Amino acid sequence: MEAEAYRGYCLQSVAAVYDVILITGQEPSWEVPYLRDCMVVPDPADPVQLSAAGKTLAERYDLAGVFTWTEWYLVAVARLARQLGLPTNSPETMQACRNKATSRALFARHQVPSAASVSVRTRAEAEAAAERIGYPVVLKPAAHAASIGVIRADTPEQLTAAYAFAGKAAGLGQESQSVLVEEYLDGPEVSVECVTYRGETTVVAVTRKTVSEPPYFEELAHSVDAADPLLDVVAPAARAAIRALGITDGVSHVEMRLVDGRPRLVEVNGRIAGDMIGHLVDLATGIDLPRAAADIACGRAPDLTPTRSSAAAIQLIYPPVSGTLRRAYLDGICPRWLDRLHFQHQAGDQLLLPADGGTMFTARIGYLITTAPTADLARERADQAARRLHIDITPLTGRASVSGGCAA
Repeated sequence: MEAEAYRGYCLQSVAAVYDVILITGQEPSWEVPYLRDCMVVPDPADPVQLSAAGKTLAERYDLAGVFTWTEWYLVAVARLARQLGLPTNSPETMQACRNKATSRALFARHQVPSAASVSVRTRAEAEAAAERIGYPVVLKPAAHAASIGVIRADTPEQLTAAYAFAGKAAGLGQESQSVLVEEYLDGPEVSVECVTYRGETTVVAVTRKTVSEPPYFEELAHSVDAADPLLDVVAPAARAAIRALGITDGVSHVEMRLVDGRPRLVEVNGRIAGDMIGHLVDLATGIDLPRAAADIACGRAPDLTPTRSSAAAIQLIYPPVSGTLRRAYLDGICPRWLDRLHFQHQAGDQLLLPADGGTMFTARIGYLITTAPTADLARERADQAARRLHIDITPLTGRASVSGGCAA
């Protein structure tokens, strides 16, 4: 199951220290060995359902804390924690993280370097906003995640299709269906992994990112180096963004771009990063972000002492074209520095790239993680392993067969 592939390390870490009670939308499977108890509700993102489940569990157990690493549950979980009298950021703070328009307004108010941004409801409004901001522009849903519905438009002619693409994703949002038209931040993308306890933020690591070519922003690879010189460059902007949003406690994943070498904020996610970034941080520094998040949720000071100084990289595996997966495998013996290789699709599964109406979730085949003394070597090893991957695809009707290698 994909939850296990991407969040299994989180639950394993927390369960090693705490008795875990899970509120979930489906019967647990792989989670069972890590749980003391579980309650299944139709929709954990529904505050009413989550509140009822939480109150029932509070009658059974002496609850110490509650938290989530799932983007869609942030606001509901903050409300539940407040109702139960447990440590939490305010629901309004989590809502500000979830709604990028609110985040931009707070960044502007607190003079955090960000991007020009306009919230629109129609294509005409989008066209007018793009003219004011200046091309190229980025269009994105106001309340989504994982680059879903994010697209760049370089000209007025491209804006019509871009608005339709972003609007389709925005229409699926429960918290906001607005589309943002934003200034394109031209520069390398990074994320800053932060831990905040009682208002004091520690910058734990910097994640360097590789994203797809325009117009999409699919994340292709990440690397973390404990000795990254960018730490001192990005830390002040990350702390300022967290303060602007009112985050007082928890783990945050702060995304930004370096424009002319200076940080400009993209967004703040009030949770542990996805794509196994938390695991990369552990491999590189020895700092356990899931454990830190659980400790803070229980009102305890997290241990953020580094125990390693190394590097790790993840390469996300995508097909070169949309189609049906025939097989995927690594040629030869796995080297010791290959920490993990995971395939999340099997033969017969259809893979759809964004250009063909899909998303990163419908297209991604899996991932591989490598370790090394430095990030450059970790990335080089990831490329080396990727070249040994064999991905056989039967393309969509009317295209030639594709075999060998991987797109990453």
